[in-house]
Amino acid sequence: MGDVTQLLALPDMLFPDRGHDHDKYRRLLRGRGIGPAIDERGQPHGTGPGISRRVVERTVSRLHGFRRLRIRREGRDDIHEDFLGLADCLVYQIRHQ
Repeated sequence: MGDVTQLLALPDMLFPDRGHDHDKYRRLLRGRGIGPAIDERGQPHGTGPGISRRVVERTVSRLHGFRRLRIRREGRDDIHEDFLGLADCLVYQIRHQ
């Protein structure tokens, strides 16, 4: 296991949804060195940075289709991570058929 005292690296960009379209949130992100890519309210869907965001949401949705991942009963993290890895392989296989 890694050292728990190490901080995780912050992302370069963040793609929140239109509900966070406010200068307050943009300032918070810029203050942490993260570039905000927020869709503006009132713009048609399918424009702006939301296109990248939907790819991630669709993948997470597919992973939640596997009941073992949606309802976690395993007490051990390694078993859950193994099921997650198996689901990743299945989602990849389905996507690239």
